[in-house]
Amino acid sequence: MPNASNNSTFNGLYRCWSVILTESAYRPLPSVDALLRNDEVLGLIQNFPRSVITSIARDVLAEARLSIKNGGKSQSFDQLSAQIVERAKTISQNWPNVVINATGVILHTNLGRSPLSQRTTEAATTSASLYSDVEFSLSTGKRGNRNTHISNLIAQVTESNAGIAVNNNAAGVLLTLAAIAGDEQVKSEVIVSRGESVEIGGGFRIPDVMRQSGANLVEVGTTNRTYASDYESAISSKTAAILKVHPSNFTVDGFTHTPELKEVVAVGKRHGVPVLNDLGSGCLIDTHQYGLAQEPQVQSSISDGATLTLFSGDKLIGGPQAGLIAGEQKWVDLVSKHPLARAVRIDKVTLSAISATLRAYLTGTYEKEIPIWNMISINESVLADRAETWRSKTGVGTVERSTSTIGGGSLPGQTLPTSVLSIDPPGSAQNFVRCLRESPVAVVARIENNRIMLDPRTVFPDQDNAVIEAIKFALNKCE
Repeated sequence: MPNASNNSTFNGLYRCWSVILTESAYRPLPSVDALLRNDEVLGLIQNFPRSVITSIARDVLAEARLSIKNGGKSQSFDQLSAQIVERAKTISQNWPNVVINATGVILHTNLGRSPLSQRTTEAATTSASLYSDVEFSLSTGKRGNRNTHISNLIAQVTESNAGIAVNNNAAGVLLTLAAIAGDEQVKSEVIVSRGESVEIGGGFRIPDVMRQSGANLVEVGTTNRTYASDYESAISSKTAAILKVHPSNFTVDGFTHTPELKEVVAVGKRHGVPVLNDLGSGCLIDTHQYGLAQEPQVQSSISDGATLTLFSGDKLIGGPQAGLIAGEQKWVDLVSKHPLARAVRIDKVTLSAISATLRAYLTGTYEKEIPIWNMISINESVLADRAETWRSKTGVGTVERSTSTIGGGSLPGQTLPTSVLSIDPPGSAQNFVRCLRESPVAVVARIENNRIMLDPRTVFPDQDNAVIEAIKFALNKCE
């Protein structure tokens, strides 16, 4: 039998030999200084501090050593130099990159949701590049209140008393709960229907947000059926608020019941408990007119008596990422004075952008001005003509009827009739869409039944030529 001593000796020799082999594999790797003397790498130092290029070179060498350690091949001097040059180019490029959205998903979360209107981008650019009276009174020459203007604007648009803007709707929920129910010494319980204890995206769940605010969740009803009496039965001396949550990113059908907001408000009023209504996406217009299901309107929430109504600025509102809170002056003041309000407030650029977006609703020009409403309202015949132009100028595909979706966790299951250019790719569909993404201006399309679908609804008209060139590029590259 082999003895333990011999095995130990063998293992030790094996480890030593492995180290020797690995070390010998490292020897061909150049030093950092040698890489920095390469002509191409040396040229980078004209545009970057030497310290930046040195750091990149060290990272490239460290990764090369790790690759060798894991059994990979040693890379040549030229290969390592090329990696340094490529990484330097990458960090010098603007980001995010411009992408043409040909998916037909209007509020494409991964592509940035709502494109901003021209009025909004001009307002944001002006605010970003110049000084402004964001927190200064021109009449008194003294410090002003940065919330006064946006509060008045939100109040006018939503037909409420006051408002406040924060950096997103989740922040609005967190801030509101912290201000109203975050003190355990007073009242900290917030009543929520089990059917509305939802995940709002990205793994963020209402119970988690509530926990972070310091509020204590009290669930009532069942997943599919909750009544106004369930809320009333749960009210106690510790109840700080009732929270209604609109499930804007899913639907529940069948044997269900949800009380009307007015019923819940009546319960709250009987017991002196504020009712908070989280609409999620939020909407300021009647979506029925576009053949879509009715998305709850902010104005209706206000008129139905919600103490505070919370909604997003970057989904169906069509503005920048923001969380808007509208409602009674007393409660808006309470929220705006909470210490957390400072942590979640928006900067002057976003403040200008959301203000410009809301003004389009005041003037009634939202359909013409705000891109998402222009996309939703456009006539299908216009889309068919554009898809036919793409087909005739590329010589591939057929124009077919299809559907566009809203996306962004808004109006789930709702679609709009559209016309698309459908292409049977020369190779695999996955390879073709990759080639579209690699074209001079990246085009993102969708795949259905191994065919490429390009929907003009979400492509701006002045991007049509870029789409045509991208298709030609993909056809040549995928041959």
